[in-house]
Amino acid sequence: MKQGLLIIDMQNDYFPGGNMELIAIDEAAANCIKLLEYFRTETFPVYHVQHISTRAGATFFIPDTQGCEIHRSVIPLPHEPVIVKHYPNSFHDTGLHEKLQSEKIQELVICGAMSHLCIDTTVRAAFDLGYACTVISDACETKDLIFENKVIKAESVHTAFMAALSAPFAQVIRTQSYLESQKKL
Repeated sequence: MKQGLLIIDMQNDYFPGGNMELIAIDEAAANCIKLLEYFRTETFPVYHVQHISTRAGATFFIPDTQGCEIHRSVIPLPHEPVIVKHYPNSFHDTGLHEKLQSEKIQELVICGAMSHLCIDTTVRAAFDLGYACTVISDACETKDLIFENKVIKAESVHTAFMAALSAPFAQVIRTQSYLESQKKL
């Protein structure tokens, strides 16, 4: 099965100093780098997704700002496509599905941010489109959420969403487990 790496929304606004800093984004980025290095070494396809907000009143990923740029840790190479999206689902109103089909990608290895929003929505859409998905849990990150005046810590949000995706939508594993599994093939 032909794999592609899908790196979702690893953009400056999620990193320290950005407009929507995530709790442990540097740790997630370190694992994204490991995945990116593996895919590049193997010359497997890599796809970057960049969210540019078009929503009125948006406070991050604002067009033409440093915050919406892809973070330096995962800068695309010239031959790696950048899919621009305006919604949480990386397939919604983008050419991602057509691009993957044209390159005969059947399995997506997914990492990035945020676990509870763009990762979740994209994985479920990919599943509905027939892709086999592997989510790299420690290469994804999120933030604290507030619901009914209660703070749900980022770690709990992340764990709950990874658990929800783990069946039937995706295989959810950690970076090291994924990389070790590829050595056995």
